[in-house]
Amino acid sequence: MYQNINKEIANIFKKMAAIYEFLDDKYRALAYHRAAQIIESLPDDIRHYIETGKIYKIRGIGPSTLLKIEEYIKTGKIQKYEELKKKVPEDFIELIDLPGFGPKTLKRIYEDLGISTKEELIKALKDGRIEQLPGFGPKKVENMLKGLQMYEISKRRILLWDALQLSKSLVNEIKKLKEVKKIEVVGSVRRRKETIGDIDILVIADDENRMKIMDYFTSLPNVEEILVKGPKKSSVILKIDDNERQVDLRIFKDDEWGAALQYFTGSKQHNVHLREIAKEKGLKINEYGVYKVDTEEKIAGETEKSVYESVGMQWVPPEMREDTGEIELALEHKIPKLVELKDIKGDMHVHSTWTDGANSIKDIYEFVRNNYKYEYIVITDHSKSVRVAHGLDEQKLIEEIKEIELINKMYGLDFLKKGIEVDILVDGSLDLSDEALSRLDWVVASVHTHFSMDNTERIIKAMENPYVTCIGHPTGRIIGSREPYPVDMDKVIKAAKETGTALEINSQPRRMDLNDKWIRKCVEEDVMMVISTDSHNLGNFAYMEIGVSLARRGWATKKNILNTKSWKEVKKFVNAKRKKFGVKTK
Repeated sequence: MYQNINKEIANIFKKMAAIYEFLDDKYRALAYHRAAQIIESLPDDIRHYIETGKIYKIRGIGPSTLLKIEEYIKTGKIQKYEELKKKVPEDFIELIDLPGFGPKTLKRIYEDLGISTKEELIKALKDGRIEQLPGFGPKKVENMLKGLQMYEISKRRILLWDALQLSKSLVNEIKKLKEVKKIEVVGSVRRRKETIGDIDILVIADDENRMKIMDYFTSLPNVEEILVKGPKKSSVILKIDDNERQVDLRIFKDDEWGAALQYFTGSKQHNVHLREIAKEKGLKINEYGVYKVDTEEKIAGETEKSVYESVGMQWVPPEMREDTGEIELALEHKIPKLVELKDIKGDMHVHSTWTDGANSIKDIYEFVRNNYKYEYIVITDHSKSVRVAHGLDEQKLIEEIKEIELINKMYGLDFLKKGIEVDILVDGSLDLSDEALSRLDWVVASVHTHFSMDNTERIIKAMENPYVTCIGHPTGRIIGSREPYPVDMDKVIKAAKETGTALEINSQPRRMDLNDKWIRKCVEEDVMMVISTDSHNLGNFAYMEIGVSLARRGWATKKNILNTKSWKEVKKFVNAKRKKFGVKTK
């Protein structure tokens, strides 16, 4: 019920890609990995695309892949996957993408040491057997153990995007009951933390309907275990994507709603601080309301706003509730108006079929115009150094520019902007000429190689190029599999301010880079940021939601985010940087 069938099929294709990598069939591995990415991010259920015939227009899903998709829809399994599983140790399939591992490494360990389970692998890493293999050493073993540790931590938590999708599905399912008056997801999901542990849901209902709601909740599909069941609270374990997720449902009365929302949204530190202030005023706050300590009289609780107002505070947006200064601001009634999704006027990091995107520029144009109220988007395909993405050289870039201009002319609207995601080389130079970059409206410069070196000076040198308008995914992290590369972000932020370069908030669920700490620093230093989706297919445009959430966690307002502004204002920003470095602008 909650698992979108797209996700189920994508997960199988990811595992097939991993197996083919292990078997050293790179062509098939790449094909299935690409198909998985495309299917996972489709805006609608894949069955809709098959029924309407739109499936045949999706690049990356060929006849063989389509047959397997249809087989899964009919039977719930893919026979080829069942056969492939027997050729590779099952535990190794999930480890292939971890830092320090990879198919060749795992194959060596399997063939040379006969190791086929994760437990045996960990033991061999710790007792020195793997370190003694030719080509292995203490540093590699250390990286492998670190990669395993990150993986185990990530398995216990769920990415914000996945948590939001699961939460929305649960809410939509529970809302089907007419007895449910109100429903809200709280906890770290409501605060939009990068990764989520448990999912907490609150409901308002009359006393006589409580058990009916709980019966319904505990019998939902994917419920593997009921931990607690009662009229006020029930907890279940859901089996989702081979992982177990705890979901708690609590039921409250109308006049308790605001207090419950505040209490269960957290954070713990925020709540402790709030209650200390209440105590000083002779008040007590709990999940049912705000009470006078001496008389037990209830004075607030129906709304969250009333809870905060009862102690003389302004309402605090959930994303700010981490006890990092927001309470002091709220007492002074100086909480800023944070950026909202509706403020975004365009997406400034988008990939097409010219490199590693799944959709043509024309298809992107039509999809965005039909589904978003944007004033512009920037096509930023990869430059030539990113060979795996078929990056563009100068000549190919000129051809792409012509296509963008042609499509704009065809529709009579200057909607598509000309850009590039240019690679920052090891010495900080760029892999396209200034002459080529000067033809573009927007240039995102990104690090895609040499993640172990200190990349501070490399990035700063790139920012000193007059045509680089933004640094993409500045810390390079991939949540759950790759830590940020060594980089002094304080220096990078300072250089961004000095050079007039924007920093990207990359909304890809596994990146979410910059994080809230560095966004807050940019806000304090008045460094402009851009919220981008780094879209590689049409479904990725929806990721803007979590990019905005990240910005809000970093206390960003509209004025801090460049793509809340008109293209005329964006152009002013671009020209200001070029002028700073002595480049004449039109």
